[in-house]
Amino acid sequence: MNQNNIFPTKSNLLAAKKSLGLARMGYELMDRKRHILVREMMALIDKANALRSEIDDTYDTAYRALQFANLTLGVCDTIAQSAPIEGGLSMSFRSVMGVELPTVRLENTEPDIYYDLSSSNGAYDRAYLNFHRVKLMIAELAEIENSVYRLAIAIKKAQSRANALKNIIIPNLEHTGKFITDALEEKDREEFSRQKVIKKNKL
Repeated sequence: MNQNNIFPTKSNLLAAKKSLGLARMGYELMDRKRHILVREMMALIDKANALRSEIDDTYDTAYRALQFANLTLGVCDTIAQSAPIEGGLSMSFRSVMGVELPTVRLENTEPDIYYDLSSSNGAYDRAYLNFHRVKLMIAELAEIENSVYRLAIAIKKAQSRANALKNIIIPNLEHTGKFITDALEEKDREEFSRQKVIKKNKL
C-alpha cells in the first residue's frame, strides 16, 4: 500500500485498524483451514497405502487361483467372456472446508454368479470373487487418490493466501497504521506548539 496516497486522518486510521483486524482473522482462518486439510490428506494417504497393499495381495491371490483354474479347466476365456460389463459406478461429492471431495460407489456389491457352476470349479470361483473384491477396492482407491489430489491443490492455495496475508498484507497494514498514527501525533504536537505560541503572544 502506497502511504503517499493515504491522508493521515482518524477515519483512515480506524479503517486501517479494521482492515488489519480482518486480515489477521483471515490469516488465522486460512492457517487453520490448511492444518485441517493437511490432516485429512495425510489420513487419506495412509488409507491409500494400506489399500494398495491389500489390492496387490488380492490380485496375487486372484491370479494364482485363475492360473490353477486354467490348468484344471483349460483356458477359461469362454467363461470369462460371459462376465457382464460393470455399469453400476456412481459418484457424488462431499465438502471438507469448502473442498469438494468425491465419493465413488459401486452398485450391486454382492457378486452375481453369471456362469454355469458345472463348467467351473473352486479355483475359478476364488479367482472370480477376488477379482470382484479388487474391482471394489480400485473404486475406493480412485476416490481416495482423487481426494488427495484435490486436497493437495487446496492446501497449496491456502498456503499461498496465508503467506500473502502474513508477509505482505498484514505488514503493509501495520506500516500504514503506524504511518497515520505518527502523522497524527506529529500534527497534534504542531498544534500544541502553535497554541502555545499564540497564548504566549497574547500575554
